[in-house]
Amino acid sequence: MRSLAILLAGSLLAFTAQAYAQQTPQAPPTPDFSKVEIKTTDLGDGVYMLEGMGGNMTLATAKSGAILVDSQFAPLHEKIKAAIAKLTHQPVKYVVNTHFHGDHTGGNEAFAKDGATIVANIKVRTRLAKGTANFLTGGQNPPAPKAALPTRTYPNRLSLSLRGRIADLHHIKNAHTDGDTYVYFKSANVLATGDTFTNGRYPNIDVLNGGNIKGMIAAADIYLKMANDKTKIVPGHGPLGDKAALTAYRDMLVTARDRMAKLVKEGKSEDEVQAAKPFADLDAKWAPNETAAKNFVRAVYSSLATKKAGVKS
Repeated sequence: MRSLAILLAGSLLAFTAQAYAQQTPQAPPTPDFSKVEIKTTDLGDGVYMLEGMGGNMTLATAKSGAILVDSQFAPLHEKIKAAIAKLTHQPVKYVVNTHFHGDHTGGNEAFAKDGATIVANIKVRTRLAKGTANFLTGGQNPPAPKAALPTRTYPNRLSLSLRGRIADLHHIKNAHTDGDTYVYFKSANVLATGDTFTNGRYPNIDVLNGGNIKGMIAAADIYLKMANDKTKIVPGHGPLGDKAALTAYRDMLVTARDRMAKLVKEGKSEDEVQAAKPFADLDAKWAPNETAAKNFVRAVYSSLATKKAGVKS
């Protein structure tokens, strides 16, 4: 139970549909995991998108095992296993963490106990081991249990191979966090982006932990070069995407960056920027509520302002 409490402490703010926290500390409601159902979408070639509560997952089956991208929350482990069992009789050999946030890593410990190897960029292991602070609230997330830490790490790129399946992992620098990974399954033409792409909504850019809107745009540019009209893109949050959805997302990020850069150059404070509502026209499509709109303004401002990003006192 202690490990469950630790995993939830760092990730409760991410379980909501928009994956945004309140700007001031506020206890989120306790999620009712008993009501969560795991939805499966067949992407072809033995690859599937799994949705539950938290970040989207991607399952790639093979003749000698399976690769799971992200692991959601610990209490969903048995439901996730049951959903996987309907798709393959092979065990999960690898769990890839696209970044360290708890709604993507909460199931690490349970899958590791089942025999899976947890794989991530080296910075994910470092942050999970040390504990982190929440950019938006200042809340402290304690270190993860040792059993939940990635045991196979890489700095820039890595290929995972099972009989009949190859997963190509690449590190994206300073985008959603400082330890982001995207995973490409070439034979299926499926790209799993983690939270560097959130379909139809503003992203949560974790500036305090290395995130930056410039890196988010760079990630989108990489994906657009990789993708074609048949590429299935599994976002960190939101429905299954394609190249058109990714293009619209990238255009939104560029618009936000350019508008904010002008305000920062003019010497505007964060409070002044919030009052100006520079993304009001974008909010109608990309913000599910006012809190999400304010949090995105804060993240973009902190990405570009000369002052050190942090939590307001």
